[in-house]
Amino acid sequence: MINAYCVRAGALVRVPVEPDGAVPPEAIWIDLFRPTGDEDRRVEALLGVSIPTREEMAEIEPSSRLRVENGARYMTGAIVCNSESEHPTLSVVTFILAGGRLATVRYDESKPFSLIVSRLDRGCPSGLGGNALLLLMLDTVIDRAADIIERLADELDQLSRSVFGDNGTKGAGSDRFRGLMGMIGRRADLGSKVRESLVSIGRLVIFLANESEVERFSKDQRAMLKSMQRDVTSLNDHVSFLGNKVTFLLDATLGMVGIEQNNIIKIFAVLSVVLMPPTLIASVYGMNFRYMPELADRWGYPIALLAMLAAAIVPYLFFKWRRWL
Repeated sequence: MINAYCVRAGALVRVPVEPDGAVPPEAIWIDLFRPTGDEDRRVEALLGVSIPTREEMAEIEPSSRLRVENGARYMTGAIVCNSESEHPTLSVVTFILAGGRLATVRYDESKPFSLIVSRLDRGCPSGLGGNALLLLMLDTVIDRAADIIERLADELDQLSRSVFGDNGTKGAGSDRFRGLMGMIGRRADLGSKVRESLVSIGRLVIFLANESEVERFSKDQRAMLKSMQRDVTSLNDHVSFLGNKVTFLLDATLGMVGIEQNNIIKIFAVLSVVLMPPTLIASVYGMNFRYMPELADRWGYPIALLAMLAAAIVPYLFFKWRRWL
């Protein structure tokens, strides 16, 4: 599917391109969403550039993701999608600057694109071109990553209270700790995806800054690029901190599981010690030898029961006195 975006009446207007229709010549942004081979060829003929395939976009070499070819600048970065769901994903997006126009190639729905469209369809800066639009997109992607990091930090704080609260140490049970470990693992996965996205976007911003002379960016646009570089560095540091926190919470949860298991084992150990003396007494008087003086005593049976009861109570009181229970 091809969507062309044109500046009309001071706003960015989406113009869907039909399979047999032409791309508006005034379009400053051509968005290829899950394009077919025929759509790729149509845009290639219009812009005079080659559109990368999905396999080419997935390559991780910097020379493949960031390059200049036939006067066009190809920049591929990763964007986090479905961050609110239980299964966030990384979507690879290619930005192409050619002839003052911006072309994007993507295969997944991503929130930054809908945000930039809803922002500019109410009004856009005068003289908006492909370069300025790309900077606004990258800034939106970084802002979106910051929002995800803020939400991730809040969720980790809640998990921290769950792990170290009273409910996390008294009779929590293995099911609860298993649930906590699952939630911590999902937050760790989201954090790693955000960090990978920031790394790719950071490289893209540096590449764009190096090409600013060729693309003739204005002074404000260069300042914007520097600001984005600082933001990416700061967010990367924050994600690293959250990664350390995730590791700490995971270790703490495993420690709580060990404490819970030790409590269970301690109960069995105490029961074994408490029941051992009564078992010894019962074994002695259960041997049924012919000559055992206590067997002929009238009070032998009650005395044996009292001895077994005392043998069980005394170790229990000793453990309570030493605060082992």
